[in-house]
Amino acid sequence: MPTSDPVVEVPEPEPVLPEPVRQRVIALTAAALPTLPNDEVPVALRRVAKFAPNRRARHGGPMIATQLAGDPLFRQRITSRVLDEAGELGAAVLEGVCPAAADPVEVAALSYLARPYNWRDLVSAAGEAVRAEADSAAVAELLRDAEHRATRAEHDRAVAKVEAEKLRDELARVREELGQIREEARQTTRALRETQARERKATEMLATERGRATRTTADHDAELRRVRAKLAEAEAIAGNARATAKEARAVDDARLWLLLETIGQAAVGLRRELALDPAERRPADFVADTFADRPGEVSSTRALDADDPARLDQLLALPRAHLVVDGYNVTKRGFGEMSLEQQRKRLITGLGGIAAQTGDEVTVVFDGAERVHGLPPAPRNVRVLFSRKGETADELIRRLVRAEPSGRPVVVVSSDREVADGVRRHGAYPLGADALLRRLSRV
Repeated sequence: MPTSDPVVEVPEPEPVLPEPVRQRVIALTAAALPTLPNDEVPVALRRVAKFAPNRRARHGGPMIATQLAGDPLFRQRITSRVLDEAGELGAAVLEGVCPAAADPVEVAALSYLARPYNWRDLVSAAGEAVRAEADSAAVAELLRDAEHRATRAEHDRAVAKVEAEKLRDELARVREELGQIREEARQTTRALRETQARERKATEMLATERGRATRTTADHDAELRRVRAKLAEAEAIAGNARATAKEARAVDDARLWLLLETIGQAAVGLRRELALDPAERRPADFVADTFADRPGEVSSTRALDADDPARLDQLLALPRAHLVVDGYNVTKRGFGEMSLEQQRKRLITGLGGIAAQTGDEVTVVFDGAERVHGLPPAPRNVRVLFSRKGETADELIRRLVRAEPSGRPVVVVSSDREVADGVRRHGAYPLGADALLRRLSRV
């Protein structure tokens, strides 16, 4: 009889474990590895067995997985210790039963190590459960992400709604402002048109006025030419009149000279007939003797003066003119920064110079003889008087003017209005202090 060949069983390849199952198998093996005797530990894993627990599965995981797949004896030794640690669950897995409440990953890891008759089914079922759990976790993650997106979308929608409300309010405000701007633009355009109309009207009026001004200028030029012609004619007539007046004045001058000569000869005859001797004293001397105090030796001789302004010069040029000066009124106006003594000295010295130049009679009057001590002698032909106690220089000046004969030219220099008005009523000629001060500056 022919003999048959023996049947050789081909071992099934190791299944591909789901990653959670593979990690759990490595973790269980790494935990049980140090419990094996050193001679039962494969040479490749002896160094791994010395690692710290947290490093053993992490760094020796690939070597542990390789050793479990290729070394059944090592797997059996590890399985006996792992099942003892698992207790009832390990016993159930060893019998090929999967408790309903058990973790499928734990069941699959124990089944891979113990390898009961249906271990592949248990590993496959655990893989399906792990994948289902992963899918469920993914779905849950997708649901959470969808809920998060929905919440975010709702928040964004609320924010967008608020922003839309703000934009609508802003749009309403912008529209209102735009309406106001349009109204202002219409008003500005209306005002511009009115202004342009007024400008055109003003331009027309300006052109009209320019025409009138041109005509008026032409008329004025014509009138000016006529006036100039008349002026030339009048100047010719005036020239002839001046020539005629000059001839008439020459005749009048001859007549006047003849009259004055006759009066002069009559006056000489009258003086000879009356046998009048020349008077040694003047009316002012009598007033000085009667009404004035003299703190020092005062000269009684007559002096004459002249003034810088034309009016003073004209008055002092009259025959027998008498110049009466309000002393302190002049000095305080002209050089009031000096002491009273220096003021008096400067005024009297200046009057002495004027008297020497003109020969007119000069009298200067000061207030208060009782306050003057050691007065120096007056210059030649200058009379210096001081009012008595209880009397002012103004009163003494008025008495001097009243003492003069009617018709004699008396010139009073004072800026006091009362003095000027008083002496004017008695026929004197009042002048301001500035006239004499300017005349003194020429001495």
